[in-house]
Amino acid sequence: MRLFVGLDVSLAKTAICVISEHGKIVKEAQVASEPEELVRWAREQDGTIAAIGLEAGPLSQWLHRAMSVAGLEVVLMETRQVKGALKAMPIKTDRRDAEGIARLLHLGWFRPVHCKSVSAQEVRAVLGARKAIQQGMIALEMSMRGLLRNFGLKVGAISRGRYEHRIRELADGNSMLEAATGPMLLARASLRKELAGLERLVRQMAQDDPVCRRLMSMPGVGAVVALTYRSAVDDPTRFTSSKNVGPWVGMTPSRNQSGERDVSGGITKAGDVNLRRALCQAATVMLHRGRSTWLRTWAAQVARRRGGKRAMVALARRIGVILHRMWVDDTDFRSDTAVPHAV
Repeated sequence: MRLFVGLDVSLAKTAICVISEHGKIVKEAQVASEPEELVRWAREQDGTIAAIGLEAGPLSQWLHRAMSVAGLEVVLMETRQVKGALKAMPIKTDRRDAEGIARLLHLGWFRPVHCKSVSAQEVRAVLGARKAIQQGMIALEMSMRGLLRNFGLKVGAISRGRYEHRIRELADGNSMLEAATGPMLLARASLRKELAGLERLVRQMAQDDPVCRRLMSMPGVGAVVALTYRSAVDDPTRFTSSKNVGPWVGMTPSRNQSGERDVSGGITKAGDVNLRRALCQAATVMLHRGRSTWLRTWAAQVARRRGGKRAMVALARRIGVILHRMWVDDTDFRSDTAVPHAV
């Protein structure tokens, strides 16, 4: 008997539902969210396990990798589609979610998700740490601005290097403000030092990687954008065409058509939000800084016809497509003439 197994993974426990090839529930169970426990449970089952499905999440790639190494057929399922299907259930429990995932797997009504390599996840961890420290430093700066504003003390536009001196200057003479801002400035200085170290690490990682060096040959693409793109795509051969990168990253228009209604909305915003943000940053830099290229000229023409925001999104989508083609073809960006297959 062919079995379809649905896993609803949580931090401590994983709910399991097994469905036969005829759609009947064969077994339900709950085991610890550890790969060894899941592999042991799967090997104890009677029948042939056709596939094991689990929703993409924080623990999913770790479990997917371990179970795949053990020889099990494991599928990562797209979160949006799984949540949309499970939303129809009137009662939501881990047990019901595992059943719903198993039925989606049995019917084949799911979109598989690529399980990233360990190296790609390590790069994403470094980039995530850099982003978290950067956001923490910005939050401290904004908190100090708001704290001083209550007393009519305005920090104003100032560089990062002179920020601490400006805060101490405004708080000078007020012992309570000095006591409030002093620890925050020390925390900011520590965060700034750690951020500088991570920035150096990110730049070194990009320089040591031949793919990132090739991607950075495009104007507007720096170390952070190149590493974000490389770690998000991970394996360029999984795209049959470079044009598929645009919809995958969620930068194509959404559409809602039914009967006489046919509405084209904004971009779908599906996929990796960090990659989408990085591509938009690269497009903004290319539009407003650096040397002129055929790609920047094309975006300027779009901006005159459709506006600056649409041009930025269109350019970001096209940058993602061209970067994939550069990666696959092992070629640098050519700024003088448009590459035919990238148009």
